[in-house]
Amino acid sequence: MKLYVLSVRRWWVMVPAVLALILSTWLIGASTVPVPSLLGGGGMAQVKHFVPVIMSVAVMYCLDRRLQEAELTAVVPVRRLDRAAASAGAVLLLAATPVVGLDVARNTLLILALALVVRRIANEATAVAAGLLYIIANVMLGQPPDPLGHRIGSWWALPLYPADNMPVLVIVVVLFAAAITWGLAPRARAL
Repeated sequence: MKLYVLSVRRWWVMVPAVLALILSTWLIGASTVPVPSLLGGGGMAQVKHFVPVIMSVAVMYCLDRRLQEAELTAVVPVRRLDRAAASAGAVLLLAATPVVGLDVARNTLLILALALVVRRIANEATAVAAGLLYIIANVMLGQPPDPLGHRIGSWWALPLYPADNMPVLVIVVVLFAAAITWGLAPRARAL
């Protein structure tokens, strides 16, 4: 099973993905880019909102690599190993929090949770696209202007909340735990 995890699933990709996340967060800092807003005018979005896609792509890459016959005949269910590896990736990401910031780590866990749920319903490519589309929707729709023209955050735009917002962190951790449990369960449809 160790050989399967390292050579087929390639869970070792999580370490370079976390390093790429750290490096890209460090390089872009608090850079902003102009983005259109569907709720009036335009706005600026921080580039770091899009960094969680790196981890989402890495996790979905690992989950997409499988040998169906080997998984069906394995003594240890592969989904247990997948849960352990995805959880270890989350721990590795949370260990990088002092470098990348709590908001980037929190948003990455949220995008991973969304990707795992979408993967269970559809496939890995759709899961990565859903995470990216959720980020784009947050950036474009998540801060509608109030009557005075100031930007206020929507309740559903969790990635836009400040890093020190602990209730959002608790919500994201619960969502990630649920996604690990449900999203990595055997698929209902035949492969």
